[in-house]
Amino acid sequence: MGVDNSTIEISERARNFVLGALESEAEENLGLFIEVSGESDGEYQYDLYFQDVNDKTMQDTVYEVNGLKVVIPSSSVKKLSGAKLDMSDEQDDSQLFLVNPNRPTVRTLSEDMDIPGDLSSPEALKIVEILDKEINPAIASHGGYAELVSVDGSTAYVRMMGGCQGCGMAAVTLSQGIEVAIKDGVPEIEDVVDVTNHSAGTNPFYASSKK
Repeated sequence: MGVDNSTIEISERARNFVLGALESEAEENLGLFIEVSGESDGEYQYDLYFQDVNDKTMQDTVYEVNGLKVVIPSSSVKKLSGAKLDMSDEQDDSQLFLVNPNRPTVRTLSEDMDIPGDLSSPEALKIVEILDKEINPAIASHGGYAELVSVDGSTAYVRMMGGCQGCGMAAVTLSQGIEVAIKDGVPEIEDVVDVTNHSAGTNPFYASSKK
């Protein structure tokens, strides 16, 4: 089928796989909901689930692929533009996966002009390396990641994203994991400040329970 700005291409193998899974569901009028649930390591994370198509909102995109009803929540339409749902080629463990040409918008320091310092110092480069190699692989399983916003003298400003944002354990993760790793790896850093907008909600990138 053709692809436009509001639909996802569904391969024949993926369609057959999903329809087969739907046969085991007792409820009727179920559709495949596909949405972007968060971000990690510069990539979108996804949530695919079955839910009554009538639960959609007026802004959601709904279409049908040879008997399979597909719903894309309005917040994910642009992020999934041009994407394709397909099946892996593994014979023993075939799985659905999304090929998406879109990537999350990279944050820049200009969004944090009220925070002093920069990202070009040797200390900043060391911290970025610690986050990439030690911290983010450890918290990726929770759908989260940490990024360096700025370094000002002996203070590092860190933002926690994904599943860490708004999480009740975020402060513990920062103080017992990220802060310790940064101070151990970069002795010049004396303070690590969390600039995350935790008011965005508890685990805002984790999907709520589905029917």
